Amino acid sequence: MTVGDDDAEDVAQDAFLRAFHRLDAFREEAAFRTWLLQITHNAALSAVAGRPDAGPISADDSSLAPGSPVEQLERRERLRRLDLKLKGLSPTHRAVLVLRDVEGLSYEEIAEVTGAPLGSVKARLHRARGELIELLRTNTYDWDLPR
Repeated sequence: MTVGDDDAEDVAQDAFLRAFHRLDAFREEAAFRTWLLQITHNAALSAVAGRPDAGPISADDSSLAPGSPVEQLERRERLRRLDLKLKGLSPTHRAVLVLRDVEGLSYEEIAEVTGAPLGSVKARLHRARGELIELLRTNTYDWDLPR
């Protein structure tokens, strides 16, 4: 789940307030990180409910490898196009894809964060990756992918 730069601070603040007020409910059955990510995931879902136009993936210049201005511009443009393609996925598929491939969570952690069964997480991730590949292939000139 991605939210725009304008909403990110609000979502983070909301998530930390929710976590603070529910701290006594933390049972230490899962890692604190997973528990907090679940709260954050729910706060992000609440923030973008009914809005298909959540903001772009942000990549500040410090995250880009050094290169010529043209190379940096190309990287930023690819990130922008990738963000548009990610928005073509359903929110459920986008969430598991980002949690696994961007955030690096395990399948079990994703299941806890999203509240979905482990098998569903694996199936959704498989379908999300397939959908994303198809979306990327629709503009092969952008990505240098074979048709």
